[in-house]
Amino acid sequence: METIGRDLREMQRVPLSPSHVAALRDAGVARRYPAGTFLVRPGDPVDCFVYVVAGEIEVVNPFTDERLVPSTLGPTQFMGEISFLDGGSWSMPMRTVCDTDVIEVPRATMLRLMSEIPEMSDIIITVLAARRRRQLEARDSTLVLLGEDDDAAVRRVAEFASRNRLPYTSYALGSAEAASVATSCSISADRPAVIFGKGNVIADPTPDKVARLLGLNRELVEDESFDVVIVGGGPAGVAAGVYAGAEGLRALVVEDTAIGGQAGTSSRIENYMGFPTGISGADLVWRGEVQAMKFGTRFAMPRRVAKLECLDDGTFCATFDNGQRVRAGAIVVATGVQYRQLPIDRLCKYEGSGVYYAATENEARFCRGAEAVVIGGGNSAGQAAMFLSRSAAHVRLLVRGNSLAASMSHYLSSRLEADPAVTIEYGAEVVAVDGEDRLDAVTIRSGDDASTRLLTTCALFIMVGAAPNTGWLSGLVALDDKGFVLTGEAAGGHSPYATSCPGIFAVGDVRAASVKRVASSVGEGSVVISAVWQFLQK
Repeated sequence: METIGRDLREMQRVPLSPSHVAALRDAGVARRYPAGTFLVRPGDPVDCFVYVVAGEIEVVNPFTDERLVPSTLGPTQFMGEISFLDGGSWSMPMRTVCDTDVIEVPRATMLRLMSEIPEMSDIIITVLAARRRRQLEARDSTLVLLGEDDDAAVRRVAEFASRNRLPYTSYALGSAEAASVATSCSISADRPAVIFGKGNVIADPTPDKVARLLGLNRELVEDESFDVVIVGGGPAGVAAGVYAGAEGLRALVVEDTAIGGQAGTSSRIENYMGFPTGISGADLVWRGEVQAMKFGTRFAMPRRVAKLECLDDGTFCATFDNGQRVRAGAIVVATGVQYRQLPIDRLCKYEGSGVYYAATENEARFCRGAEAVVIGGGNSAGQAAMFLSRSAAHVRLLVRGNSLAASMSHYLSSRLEADPAVTIEYGAEVVAVDGEDRLDAVTIRSGDDASTRLLTTCALFIMVGAAPNTGWLSGLVALDDKGFVLTGEAAGGHSPYATSCPGIFAVGDVRAASVKRVASSVGEGSVVISAVWQFLQK
């Protein structure tokens, strides 16, 4: 299956060409650093590109100050993380091993060079993506979580990091690793914690605080103006960000949870063109995010648009959940849908502790070797059941209808029916949940006689319903009776994606009558930018 990038260990080294290095020399500044100099530390802004001319640079363990990995950077190599594209922060400390000569190019200048020299850009982005993959696989990170299984706040940070492809390390309370990290930070080894480097323990940890440390949620200038603000970071929103940046529009993508949206919860997508071996939803959209950043599109996350206003001059003002405002000439609504919460007593008590709305590696470990229950008859539910069957002892897929033919792709339903680790129950639904601090069992009602039975399980995955995220639109656009945004002729719009309010466009799952598929959402997000461009020209 495809991932976010190539395997750094297997990549053939491709140095920048002499002409590339000459461009760096012309645009940058030559510097020499003595041995033992920390060039960057976690949380420092990635404000320049560093090319190594002579010497050696090592990645440092943020808790012990010792070399972290055997390999180092030498002449013709360069420092950098994928956060360079969006102006984020360094995640790991780096130090010179000996006296080292480098060329430093300011970030803005380097991005211009990359846009002018695509061959150089290809090499750099390929390496940066491969480095992120290595960090994720090796779990090398300054961000360390202690007691993820024991604390809801720590689990929320873990989910945020996992879904956004941010590297982190997680240690169970009582482990030797947790004790070592706790000792280095002078905190108790038996209490959950979120730590960002030695001595930096995050009080009352939240995804927003972690995002700030990583530079993901930079403060925008108050009332900063953009050509287009794209609300929603799923496939449709990120595709719109790619094409907006490619067309030279000043674009901002705003996402309140995780880049990837609902598609990011899919563990394996096999029917998306160009990925014959499949790719996870999160990895697919992460690749799109990198493309968008390459073209200059900015991302604000986690940020939620709480209110949208149309100003007297025809432009728009979006107010975030923290009270900050930005201006835009046009708005693209790509907020998608979210799984509905089932009307089951005490269900919310177990959310994150046995009840989940995503099926990724982060959630799958909670049902390893146990019985898992998946509710839903669509592709997302089918993909979740197949993925979970690799780690759970058994997966039970509950479908309210009597067939999957109308709701699930044939290749997926055929696999489920052939998998001995999966049982499909038609005409079945969960009517009750039970447990102390975590989910222990569910009550299933099935059959024409509405008989019920108790099933022991520690993991219930809910993937049904589609509630559109449109409450923030403040009544500016017309909605259908289910809350989806009306577009095109139904809204009196001048294009298939135009809403009833000139300058506001809707794409993807949030749009009424749209095809609820990833490929369709990507297509709509790509195509809508031509309509946005035409509107802005007026």
